[in-house]
Formats: sequence, C-alpha cells, structure tokens
Amino acid sequence: MLVTLKQILAIAEERKIAVGAFNVPNLESIQAEIAAAEELNLPVIIQFAQGHETHIRLEEIGPVMVTYAKNARVPVCVHLDHGEDLAFLQKALDLGFTGVMYDGSTLPYEENVANTKKAVEMARKAGAYVEAELGSMGRREDGSGEGTGVNDETKIYTDPVLAKKFMEETGIDALACSFGTTHGLYLTEPKLDFSVVEKVREACDDLPVVMHGGSGVSVSDFHKAVRAGVRKINYFTYMDKAAGNAMVAYLNSLEKGQVPFYSDAALKAIEAMKENVKRAMTTFALLDA
Repeated sequence: MLVTLKQILAIAEERKIAVGAFNVPNLESIQAEIAAAEELNLPVIIQFAQGHETHIRLEEIGPVMVTYAKNARVPVCVHLDHGEDLAFLQKALDLGFTGVMYDGSTLPYEENVANTKKAVEMARKAGAYVEAELGSMGRREDGSGEGTGVNDETKIYTDPVLAKKFMEETGIDALACSFGTTHGLYLTEPKLDFSVVEKVREACDDLPVVMHGGSGVSVSDFHKAVRAGVRKINYFTYMDKAAGNAMVAYLNSLEKGQVPFYSDAALKAIEAMKENVKRAMTTFALLDA
C-alpha cells in the first residue's frame, strides 16, 4: 500500500526501528525491494535519486514506482532522494511521490533554509512530506569525490543546535545527518559518532533522523545507529554490487558455446538484490540484534 513519508516514519518510531530506503534506477531493483519487504512483512521506502537520471528518466520510472507501491502488501513510501533543484522536486510530486528530499547541504545555510521552506510548501500542497540535509558526508550521492570514509576533511558533522534552528525555520519532517558515513563504497572502515544522532534527536524533539551512506557499515554499528534514533537508512551501493556479482557468476557458469541471455541474467540479479535487501532490512529492524 502506498503511504507517505510521515506515515512510514511514524511506524519506524513506534517500533523503534529504521525503515530501509533503497534506490531504484531500474525495474529489477523495484521488483527485488518490494519482494524483500513482502517476504519479511516490513515497511519499505523505494526512492529515486536525481543523479540516477543517467540510467532512466524520472518520468519513466516514477509511475512504475507508484504502481508497485499501491499494489504491495506492505506499507511503501515512494520517495525522491537527493533532489537538487525545486523543479525536479515538483516533477516528483506531480507523479505521486509521497516523500521528497531537498538536498541543499552544499549551499550557504540561509539559501538552504529558503529553498527547503519552498520544498515544504510544495510538498504540503501535494499531501507529501520532506527530508532535508545538514552537514556533509564528503562525497556525492553517486560515491564520487575525494573522501575516503574516515579521514575526510570535507566532512562537516551536523550541529544539533543548528539542526533545531533549521527544523523550526523550515518545518521539515526528517533530517539527514552527517555523523561519519560516506556515500558509495568504503575505502576504509567508517568511524561513526552516534552522539551526533542522539543530540540532534534531543534538540529537535525526536525529529526522525536519516542515515545516508549506509552501505559498508557493520551490523553492530547499524544497531547502534537505530538505537540512537535513526529512523530511515539509505542503502544502495552494496545491493547494486550484489546484482553485478550475480550476473558475472551467471556468465561464468555457462558452458563453452552456450548463449547468454539478458533475461536470465536479470533474474539472477533480482534474486541477489532481494536477498541483500532482506539482510539489510533485517538489520535495520533489529531482528538480528
């Protein structure tokens, strides 16, 4: 069933878990993520990042996302991840997205506030809700940049006092915080400061905190993040990697002269993504704690 960002985060808060938010740059990833959520009977967020327009256009994948969400047997939020301009956010809202993220984290504070306020106004008119970001994880959503995952001087950890001011000025419904994670593949082991999450939650009256750069974090650290107050965890890179590995394994399994078929390789990729997502969702829901 299709639900809003606010509704799905309320479920997470009530259960004291984090909802997995998985990117969908293609149909196969949607199928894998919905199947995983239904098998575990857990809520899920399927999201499309503006940076994934190199794979498929929002106008093409968005209606498919909404249809799958409506037909799912579990609560599903259809969310825009890392929307970089307000026109793109409006496009997602017009397609029926129930959550949008405006990412102005690289802008001066006042400009981030002004644009985020506009995003909230736009979302409310569409019956949707808004995630925003304060701080920097040192790399872009696609994992590019100079950061290493640990000793990255471009990271800017979220200031809890500023987070409270930002929340009050904008009216956001969730806040992506920087507390030591990095987008993309980790080059070294991440060292996370969970006190940032705890202090932001305390300062912001338990505003749902979002964790970006979730791939590569240990199970133990995920558990600590959820217990500190993280209620949404973005996860994509290792899911995508699992699909790639499955397709390579399929090709390597063929006998000499045997013809490979994309449709068969895609089925292997879907199954691999589903199992990877199930492991992530199990961890985020503390079912393996």
